[in-house]
Amino acid sequence: MTLAWYSRMNPRERLLSWIVAGTVFVLLNLWILSWILGALSSARKEVAARKAKLSEQTLYVKERDLWTKREEWLRKHQPVLKDPAEASALLDQLKQIAGKHDVLVENPAIGTGENTPHHQTVFASIETKSPWAPLIHFLYDVQRPDGFIVLENVNLAIDGSDPTMMRGKFKFARWFAPAQRTK
Repeated sequence: MTLAWYSRMNPRERLLSWIVAGTVFVLLNLWILSWILGALSSARKEVAARKAKLSEQTLYVKERDLWTKREEWLRKHQPVLKDPAEASALLDQLKQIAGKHDVLVENPAIGTGENTPHHQTVFASIETKSPWAPLIHFLYDVQRPDGFIVLENVNLAIDGSDPTMMRGKFKFARWFAPAQRTK
C-alpha cells in the first residue's frame, strides 16, 4: 500500500523519479561533503595557528631572561621626560653632531610626539645637505643605543645641483620613559 503511488507510474515516470531522487541524493551528499571538507580545512588552519602561537610562546619562555634583562636595562637607562623643552635639547644635540661631521642643517623644527604605554616622545625635524660619508657618520653618532634617539621618517635624495651631495629630510625622536611605568 505504501508504494501504491509508485505502481501507478508508467516506466518513463519511474525512470524520471529515480533520476530526480538520484540527483537530490548526489547533491545532498556533495553539500554534506563540502561542509565536512570546509570544517576540516578550517580546523587545519586553526591547528596551524595554534602551533605557531605555541612555538612563539615557547620561544618567549626560552628567552625570558633576556627580555627581563632588557626591561631592567630600559628601566635604569631610559631618560624621564621632564618638560617638552627636551625637544630643543634634542635639536641642539643634532646640530652639535652635524657640525662635528660637517653636515649642513637646514629648516629645523621641534615638537612633542606621541605618548604610549611604552614611551613618550619629543621630536626634531631637520633637513641636511652633505656628502654621503659624513651623513653616514652623522647618523651613526646620533643613533647610539643609550641615546634613545630613533629615526621616525627619512627622505634621502641626490642634490639636483651637485651630484656629490645628498639632501636629507629627517624626523628624529627621543624616546623617554612612559609617564606611568607599569611594574
